[in-house]
Amino acid sequence: MKKVLGTLTKVEQVIMVATFVIMVASSFAQVVNRNIFKLTNRMVDEASTYCMIYMALIGTEIGLRDGTQIAVTAVVDKLHGAGKKIVQIASKIVVLIFSVSVLIAAVNMVNQTRSLQDRTSAALHLPMAVPYAALVISFAMIVIVQGLLMIGMIIDFVKGKNEEEEA
Repeated sequence: MKKVLGTLTKVEQVIMVATFVIMVASSFAQVVNRNIFKLTNRMVDEASTYCMIYMALIGTEIGLRDGTQIAVTAVVDKLHGAGKKIVQIASKIVVLIFSVSVLIAAVNMVNQTRSLQDRTSAALHLPMAVPYAALVISFAMIVIVQGLLMIGMIIDFVKGKNEEEEA
């Protein structure tokens, strides 16, 4: 389980670094083109936008895994022991149900878009399935990672481990 999580973390990091580099380079080229050469290039603007979309969606999974997403924890913070673990597991189940439903819808959307040959982006002429695939990639990662984390939480709960013992 840790090996799968480690591999997914590396994949996420590669995607984040690559999209960040492309986004920064594209944005810089756009600024230089506009201010120095007085030209506009929609291709670099579109590339930058698509990279930002990928970064935001992959970043969502990273935030969920690390627990750095904004969350209301007033109830969970007041609980201790088994009650706290049960609420955390229930929370993971809700996240998984939502993520699976979004993943299914995203896969259907990408499949429908792929079947339409004339659906391409305005400037880069990429098939629109490429930017839409960001949803599929990110929510597939969310489902896998959150599912594995939930399984780990359930195993720890059944074995009787709590956070105080792990710290």
